[in-house]
Amino acid sequence: MSDRYNAFGAYLKKRFGERVYKVNIDAGFTCPNRDGTVGYGGCVYCNNDSFRPSSCSSVIPVSEQVQKGMSYIEKRYGAKKFISYFQPYTNTYADVETLRKLYEEAIGDPRVIGIAIGTRPDCVDSDKLDLLEDFAKSRFVLVEYGLQSVYDGTLEYINRGHDFKCFVDAVNLTRGRGIGIGAHIIVGFPTETREEMLKMADEISTLPIEFLKIHQLQIVKDTIMAGMYEEKLFPAFGYEEYLNFVVDFVERLRPDMVLQRLFALSPDDILIAPKWGKTRQQIIRDIDSRFKDRNAWQGRLFNKKLSAVA
Repeated sequence: MSDRYNAFGAYLKKRFGERVYKVNIDAGFTCPNRDGTVGYGGCVYCNNDSFRPSSCSSVIPVSEQVQKGMSYIEKRYGAKKFISYFQPYTNTYADVETLRKLYEEAIGDPRVIGIAIGTRPDCVDSDKLDLLEDFAKSRFVLVEYGLQSVYDGTLEYINRGHDFKCFVDAVNLTRGRGIGIGAHIIVGFPTETREEMLKMADEISTLPIEFLKIHQLQIVKDTIMAGMYEEKLFPAFGYEEYLNFVVDFVERLRPDMVLQRLFALSPDDILIAPKWGKTRQQIIRDIDSRFKDRNAWQGRLFNKKLSAVA
């Protein structure tokens, strides 16, 4: 693993004394951008099967999903510590008591040292964050907010259903509670130039974001964006192009930010583009090699003058 950027796995190992593995959970949530509360149809790129493991199903009780996930990972990797990860759709999209029950179920086994919760910034409030703050007194708690872009024009283009200010407000509401604050972004939307994408690193670094996932735009089947791609054939990231881009991006990030992910990898049977023909481990090795070959490291081009949290 590279020592040129702050990888999530290394962070967890240092914090908890050994490797920690995520167990994916589908708690049966939906999304306000699908059920009509905010909009219909969801984000134009969204197909949750692109990141949901086959073992993850909302039909199975949460506690059973956790046990099955831990059993599989324990046998494969010898793992002893786990984080329950509420992944598909919007995992704070319920009343507080329903959330409390689901989260308690997810951390019932003492081997589970924490929970990670993927959600939208327009689906948290003080009561829900009070609940998570309570869990954070005894567990590692990470809230991962889907941002996707800092540009309101892009957020409108992808039918996100909220603006950048909504994300900033959610982050500020979460800070100071002992809850880890994460963000997801997607790079490669046709509404943004390469320099605009890179400037997102500068913008994100001004916020109290501790954890970051960076995904290249993937066009997958059964999405609105698949039709857009087939109509206009806007370019997707080439492999070498992306290796250079992600290095450039990470060099502009705040040095202390923990990087959970540097790329996405959807299943081949639903992926339309970009098709790189690489395994996850090959991509990680190539990114690490690109950092080394360029003598690059996280934060090398970080602009402290722009940051309010440096």
